[in-house]
Amino acid sequence: MRKRGKKVTIIGAGNVGATVAYSLAMKGTCHEVMLRDRAPEIAKGKALDMSQAANAARQHTLVCVAEKAEDIAGSDVVVITAGSPRKPGMSRDDLLMINAEITKEVVNDVRTHAPDSIIIMVSNPLDVMTYVALKESGFPKERVVGMAGILDSARMAHFIFEKIRYGAGQIRASVMGGHGDDMVPLPKFSTVAGVPLTDILSEEEIIDVVERTKHGGAEIVGYLKTGSAYYAPAKATAIMVEAIL
Repeated sequence: MRKRGKKVTIIGAGNVGATVAYSLAMKGTCHEVMLRDRAPEIAKGKALDMSQAANAARQHTLVCVAEKAEDIAGSDVVVITAGSPRKPGMSRDDLLMINAEITKEVVNDVRTHAPDSIIIMVSNPLDVMTYVALKESGFPKERVVGMAGILDSARMAHFIFEKIRYGAGQIRASVMGGHGDDMVPLPKFSTVAGVPLTDILSEEEIIDVVERTKHGGAEIVGYLKTGSAYYAPAKATAIMVEAIL
């Protein structure tokens, strides 16, 4: 019997979802990436474009579209990015009621058609949406995870790099807690080439890094005006998918 290749479904083919799909396709992480979106024609266009890009990169990944909920059957990982993005002046919590209903609907489809999958939540407010997905799915807690740990650590690492301008690949930033204002960046446990950050930056510089990390997403929203971050969230999500598969 021929062994089935790995399948990843991404629900929500907007900026984050499409960029996750593109990242996976370019690395050949899985055999099939399936996009599901309320605008199926747009999803089809993106899927076709990415499949052709995968061939240009000599990768085997097929990107296609789930037109029906049952098309997600057999997914090893389901990434949920569906929901409304933040706009300037909005906190992640402002999206709570809007995105909770969307998450419940999407997770119900996952529970029904992909009951053995692992869910990665990306929609904001992330911590609450992950909890909603856990309760709505009935999955074990180890099969419903939120994306933000890698993202927040990457943001902190970048802000450290902006201060010192060296060692980008050797910066290890540590962030704990929720994905929001209550996150806890840990300078004492963050290093550059093994050297503690507290031995490299002044207290004032560390405070600045910590505050920018906490508000890293809002800073990007402020620049974009009509949308929110997607390259870094998508890459963080793709790294998680690769680790799971």
